[in-house]
Amino acid sequence: MRTPDDLAREEEYHHEGIDFPDRPEGPVAAAVLAGGIGCLALGVLTTVAAASSSFSDWLSWDDDVGPLSGKTALAVIVWLVSWAVLHVVYRNRPLETRRALVIALVLVALGALGTFPTFFQAFAAD
Repeated sequence: MRTPDDLAREEEYHHEGIDFPDRPEGPVAAAVLAGGIGCLALGVLTTVAAASSSFSDWLSWDDDVGPLSGKTALAVIVWLVSWAVLHVVYRNRPLETRRALVIALVLVALGALGTFPTFFQAFAAD
């Protein structure tokens, strides 16, 4: 019995007289999901920094920028690490990019929510 991986490798499509092998969408899905994870990380870091003054102080890696320097740097690190890990995990898998996009959009929406002042100020340390 052939597995979905076997079918994905064997499947080819024909376009304007040229045969193109069907490639797994895993790397694309990994990049899209990593972007969503990075956005969520920024939202979480923003909310936690509002809730904890000691964490906010720790995130002040540059005096001119303040805690934003640490928040953005850590969010970029999370994005890059998650992209690398997800790429290795999904590189040869025929994942559906549409599903990854929906998940990433939910993660981006949650990350954006975490950066809205009315949201993160609800958790502010008094």
